[in-house]
Amino acid sequence: MEKLNWEIRIRTIKMRLSSTRGSKKIDNKDYSHDTRDSRRSANRKIPLKGRTLKELSEIMVSLGEKSFRAKQIYHGLYVNRYESWEQFTTFSKALKEKLEDLCSLTQLVVVKHLKSVDGTQKFTFSSESGNGKEFEAVWIPSGDGGRKTICISSQVGCTLNCKFCATAKLEFQGNLKAHEIVDQVLQVEKIVDDKATNVVFMGMGEPFHNYFNVIRAASILHDPEALNLGAKRITISTSGVVNGIRRFIENKEPYNFAISLNHPDRHGRLQIMDIEEKFALSELLQAAKDFTRELKRRITFEYVMIPGVNMGPENASKLVKIARSLDCKINVIPLNTEFFGWRRPTREEVAEFITLLEPAGVPILNRRSPGKDIFGACGMLASKS
Repeated sequence: MEKLNWEIRIRTIKMRLSSTRGSKKIDNKDYSHDTRDSRRSANRKIPLKGRTLKELSEIMVSLGEKSFRAKQIYHGLYVNRYESWEQFTTFSKALKEKLEDLCSLTQLVVVKHLKSVDGTQKFTFSSESGNGKEFEAVWIPSGDGGRKTICISSQVGCTLNCKFCATAKLEFQGNLKAHEIVDQVLQVEKIVDDKATNVVFMGMGEPFHNYFNVIRAASILHDPEALNLGAKRITISTSGVVNGIRRFIENKEPYNFAISLNHPDRHGRLQIMDIEEKFALSELLQAAKDFTRELKRRITFEYVMIPGVNMGPENASKLVKIARSLDCKINVIPLNTEFFGWRRPTREEVAEFITLLEPAGVPILNRRSPGKDIFGACGMLASKS
């Protein structure tokens, strides 16, 4: 369907351009530039970011160009990080004008850029089309110069209404396209003048409600001909969309995988996560077991700690039982969104809960919460400053 859409768009643009004054010939190298075409908004052109190399090749052939141009464009976008056709110095002037008319190297617009005292940086983006939709990404350095993570968004807002997440309070405005997901990484790396060691799909939105674009973006991040991130350096997290997990398993996706669990029993999970109404915890845990068995990989359970809700001895005992049943690790995360009526656990409460989990015999990580002062920590992304 997507291929059909851009083929139709190419034909439409060709017809429109061929009918403009001067009767430009699209498929040769000597057509003149029409300033009216340069004013055409980027969203009416064919966006090339977020395309696979195969798709770029098909687009170039559709435009009457040689297929090898696709690899030049792919390399230019993701290795050289070109942002305009003028930077493609090996292209003729006529070819650059032709591509400028028909294709877009669309970029995200940085609406806001905030820096935390701990080195974390939060970026609020909007698309180049100027549709008013804003979404966020976060640069998270480890502090020791080692791990440098970019947390990226997959949707504008979210439909899941998790009670501990600020994004849930936003109006859902739709899925991000693959190029909008990939460009979060490109733009953040450009601004901080550094390269990420890890990318996590843990920003705004539920990745498995935008499965196609998320997996496409991840494949570009992973591709050695593009951003060349190792598959184990890319983590996709879900709140528990079981059919998405099944699809992930069936496709044997190579990326790290995490489940936002947050409560070890169905009744408690229903109180804080609406998705439990659609996908029961038992069904979710079976999918998790199938993941570890079929793909022979460890799964990560994320657990937001909320005093009085999911940190009691009984909660810990049930979580230990779950952890013993499959190959997993547990990331415990102190609640950051205190403005929802709950409070953040104390260090003593966190330490006590971790002690209760130790009988599980699995790795347990107390995940730090960088960027709290700029609303950049886990659960805080809501276009606030």
